[in-house]
Amino acid sequence: MKTTDTSEKGLETLIVASLVNEAGYVQGNPQDYDREHAVDLAKLLEFLEITQPETLEQLGIGREGPKRTKFLHRLQGEIAKRGVIEVLRGGIKHDSASIDLFYGTPSPGNKKAAEFFDKNIFSVTRQIHYSRNETQLSLDLAVFINGLPIATFELKNKLTKQSVEDAVQQYKNDRDPKELLFQFGRCAVHFAVDDHEVRMCTHLKGKQSWFLPFNKGHNDGAGNPPNPHGLATDYLWKTILTKERLTDILENYAQIVVEKDPKTGKRTYKQIFPRYHQLKVVRMLLADAEQSGPGKKYLIQHSAGSGKSNSIAWLAHQLIGLENGGSPVFDSVIVVTDRLVLDKQIKDTIKQFSQVKSTVGHAEHSGDLRGFLQSGKKIIITTVFKFPIILDDIGNQHRGNKFAILIDEAHSSQGGQTAGKMNIALAEVQETAEDEQETTEDKINKIMEGRKMLSNASYFAFTATPKNKTLEIFGTEDPQADDNVKHHPFHSYTMKQAIQEGFILDVLKNYTPVESYYRLTKTVEDDPLFDTKRAQKKLRGYVEGHQKAISDKTEIMVDHFHAQVIGHRKIGGMARAMVITSGIKRAIQYFKAFQSYLKTRKSPYQAIVAFSGKQEYNGDKVTEATMNGFPSNQIPEMIRKDPYRFLIVADKFQTGYDEPLLHTMYVDKALSGVKAVQTLSRLNRAHPQKRDTFVLDFYNDIDTIQKSFDPYYRTTILSGQTDPNKLHDLKFDLDNYQVYSQEQIDEFVELYLNEADRDQLDIYLDACKDTYENELDEDGQVDFKGKAKAFVRTYGFLASILSYTNADWEKLSIFLNFLIPKLPAPKTDDLSEGILQTVDMDSYRVEVQAKLDIALADEDSEVEPVPTSGGGRKPEPELDQLSNIIKAFNDQFGNIEWKDHDKIQKVIAEELPAKVGADPAYQNAMKNNDKKTARIEHDAALQREMIKLLADHTELYRQFSDNPSFKKWLSDTNFGATYKTPAGGDTTHSKQA
Repeated sequence: MKTTDTSEKGLETLIVASLVNEAGYVQGNPQDYDREHAVDLAKLLEFLEITQPETLEQLGIGREGPKRTKFLHRLQGEIAKRGVIEVLRGGIKHDSASIDLFYGTPSPGNKKAAEFFDKNIFSVTRQIHYSRNETQLSLDLAVFINGLPIATFELKNKLTKQSVEDAVQQYKNDRDPKELLFQFGRCAVHFAVDDHEVRMCTHLKGKQSWFLPFNKGHNDGAGNPPNPHGLATDYLWKTILTKERLTDILENYAQIVVEKDPKTGKRTYKQIFPRYHQLKVVRMLLADAEQSGPGKKYLIQHSAGSGKSNSIAWLAHQLIGLENGGSPVFDSVIVVTDRLVLDKQIKDTIKQFSQVKSTVGHAEHSGDLRGFLQSGKKIIITTVFKFPIILDDIGNQHRGNKFAILIDEAHSSQGGQTAGKMNIALAEVQETAEDEQETTEDKINKIMEGRKMLSNASYFAFTATPKNKTLEIFGTEDPQADDNVKHHPFHSYTMKQAIQEGFILDVLKNYTPVESYYRLTKTVEDDPLFDTKRAQKKLRGYVEGHQKAISDKTEIMVDHFHAQVIGHRKIGGMARAMVITSGIKRAIQYFKAFQSYLKTRKSPYQAIVAFSGKQEYNGDKVTEATMNGFPSNQIPEMIRKDPYRFLIVADKFQTGYDEPLLHTMYVDKALSGVKAVQTLSRLNRAHPQKRDTFVLDFYNDIDTIQKSFDPYYRTTILSGQTDPNKLHDLKFDLDNYQVYSQEQIDEFVELYLNEADRDQLDIYLDACKDTYENELDEDGQVDFKGKAKAFVRTYGFLASILSYTNADWEKLSIFLNFLIPKLPAPKTDDLSEGILQTVDMDSYRVEVQAKLDIALADEDSEVEPVPTSGGGRKPEPELDQLSNIIKAFNDQFGNIEWKDHDKIQKVIAEELPAKVGADPAYQNAMKNNDKKTARIEHDAALQREMIKLLADHTELYRQFSDNPSFKKWLSDTNFGATYKTPAGGDTTHSKQA
């Protein structure tokens, strides 16, 4: 009786049958494989005989002999030099002949090209004995095009208790990368496959081979969804490897890219093959744009480290070739980035992938864009900083064109006046004689239309962390939603999936907070009054910037790096660290402290400091270049070279900086929201030898970091739309203050739009400023200025997405944009002034807490619409005596000196977790409820146990009951040490050493 073949050979048979019977491949004979030249000789000669018989005869390669051997040597040399992809695309020259080795995708309606394409021979061969030395070694499968190898496959089957990981290990351990078939560039890709997962590698390096998942993703995470029609991985051979789709990859995605060291001139080569999510999103976007034409908006939420620059490059150069009915869909593609590092990266990537390099221009200066459009450049790359200047220089002759605007990291690049200038410059304008007699109303209408998203442009916005504005402007509306419309990304590749697939690392896996304890003393005899909130803020800044604190924290960072990062040979001993500081002065303080301490401990390593502009330090003007001893533009290059291991930054390199060697981050700055995600994500770039990351945070608490990351772990959705009626409400409130009149606004706007002299405008602005200062009390001034800012901000955003226009709103927006800077802030005396002259640092101590794994919410996150509120009242300062302010400060961050430190540490680390963890109510909550309920029962159990300690450990109980910071720390630490998931999994928290 025959049964189903569930073996590895059965999977092999299934794939071959599908490729031959459904995809039109032919099955190759393993005996035809020429091990000396790594080609299927029979298929290569068959292709040449069918397509170029005269050349075959002329060169004498149809017959076995020296001429054929000479040709095969030439072919092998060209593949070794250029790679198989480029050889397929461009063919080779041999003796007096040019030889085509592949015919590409035919353009629509080109019958001759279609006939040539059909002459390509796609073949799949089983059990190839590839080795020139040991002929018994064989490979499961290989795909060839016209006899040239394109992909190899190792197959495993989970039913026989072998998985994709076994296939990966087979490539790493049993496939010698020196064998011709496995050498760099000889194949486009190597696949490890089982019935559930696919992984790929483009460069086999033995044990150092780096295999990345090539999966669809499932539930916003790794893996593949169940397939009701067959194996979960059959998309690989049924869709990816069809003749048309594989040809598309070879023509438009796969490539060997060259990276050149600007200092040494040394070249390194990297073979690129698209990841599944990149291939999918670009193809989806191209299909939708071809069908819909210009005038659509697309939001692509792809996690940091997911390869957005390649996705943008592939999309850009294919949008140029996109046609509908024989006409181009877009005349020009403009790529806008607000990340200076990526400006060059995207430019280089597009140039390397674009088949016609003359189509790419890099608009660095005003005037470049006009020149590029006139000279036929189809793709223009620029930064958002240069964009408004460039837009002013676009000639009228280009306004009727159709544009695709690709926005990298779409946060600020489409806001406010930049968007308006871009839209006006690119908008389709009908030139008429009346334009010369344009009225103020005409100009207002043009400005309002300029704010709109253009009908002759499509916008493709890429971001890892979409804000509410970004979702509302570029997101896709949910057709199932009711009045409360929700906006979704067009396509998402989530942080969750990227982490699970190993494309990026989880930067919250080893997150370690550091508690600071300090005690300040009063240095004056009297007890003056100060504003409590401002004083507390100044005192914290004073303490954290105190030379003692900087020195102590520097020692912790440097010692940790040497012991835990270098000592454990992170990233094969190549790991780097980044120090995040709160400002330029603090960065320079740290740089000096690092220099001193590294020298003291005779470290072989040095630090680099990064900040913008000039800064005065100890009476001298310094720049990062003068401090580092090399130009600023060399920082990314130098940090990769010894002796440099520490990059100390002040608001630089915290977004858009891709450095896989970054392993550790030391944070001494307040971070929250998108800024926290972007900053900590500098660590997440993958590297073949990178297994983990580490964050040591001297400033932020766990809850803030967790809340910052939660919205972006899975797909981000906008919960509703911004209400335009808020603009009516804001205008009504502003009008009622009678700071201005409608006549003043109308006259001002008319003068401004007709380019009146500056002094004529100031007459109106100064009159309104006088009314504001003399007619409104302090609360009125606060409320008016706040609501004015809210109106300008909200209108600038809503004007681009509203279906209608309102001239009164536009005029008021223009007027308020000029008036707001003129309005002085209400006078507020700094009632904390002088407090730093009345205190001194008595003691300072930092204590590294338990290492934590911060878990994120595993569900789609909703963000709230753009807030439209403004105004308010002037806050009243809370005054208190200096002694009370210092006491409160010390109570919160006090230096706790335990009398019996070892005993207390044992109670906290061992006894309390054991007793609280055994509490019946807490145990029951862990089994039957969610984490929040368990936390409530934990805190109650901890409170009960602390009361029991009152007699034996009065000091510990007093700190727990009187010191909120200590209570929160102890509660968080103990919960982390005792909480177990309902399934019984151990806590991810480790005890403090």
